[in-house]
Amino acid sequence: MPLYQDTDVRKILYISSVALQLSGGDGSQSTRFVRDIAAYLSASCSEFFHVKVVPPAWIHIELTDPTLAAWLNFLIDEKRHLKECEQINQFTNIRVGELHPQDCGLKNIDLCFQVQYTHARCCSLLKLASRDGLIKIVQDGANILELSPTQSIPWLDCDQKLRFYRPEELRLLALLVKTVDNLVFPDSKSVVNWNTAALRLSAAFESFWCECRIWGEVKINSLELAQARLGLLMATQWVLQSVLEGKLGIVAPWEL
Repeated sequence: MPLYQDTDVRKILYISSVALQLSGGDGSQSTRFVRDIAAYLSASCSEFFHVKVVPPAWIHIELTDPTLAAWLNFLIDEKRHLKECEQINQFTNIRVGELHPQDCGLKNIDLCFQVQYTHARCCSLLKLASRDGLIKIVQDGANILELSPTQSIPWLDCDQKLRFYRPEELRLLALLVKTVDNLVFPDSKSVVNWNTAALRLSAAFESFWCECRIWGEVKINSLELAQARLGLLMATQWVLQSVLEGKLGIVAPWEL
């Protein structure tokens, strides 16, 4: 079923025009198709997403918060598996200063550095959080930061809702979903501009970091929120590494 992600970052919503495509422009046919498809999806997958029919024959599929929490868990728990699936190139840990401009996939070396700097900051923040006891992180010999087996991320509150509520963290989550979709399920009909994708994700993280606190009062008064935001940070680090190394062909530095 062909889908595209809606631009409303307040929710993770996919839209499909499959009923319109199947009907070939026949209004009565598209109405029947969209009704039958929506009914089937609602009956079989209601715990994973909510389905809504929007005239003339669009199907809106909105992921539930528990589904998003499970997706985030998979993303940070299965790094090695995803790395093997994507066949991301292995790089030695060299510093940004050792890169030459011609080695960078981005047109402007300053923009290249911006994305690499964001990745390095994510790594340093995760290590700091681990030293402070906020979260348990382990680093293996393949330069992969992983969640300790004894650590879990409290993505959901007691009402099974994601703890994220600020626009900046919701936008970052939406961009992570979109970027991973493009990494794992590339659309053969369109070409992803990975330079732009990397810069957008980097900018979204910077906004998140400026507006969504982890230390200070949040650490003291809402440890679960701090840990959830660290989980989002960890997901960002991994996706940035995948884009830098796997799509742009440049180093994802661990320190500056």
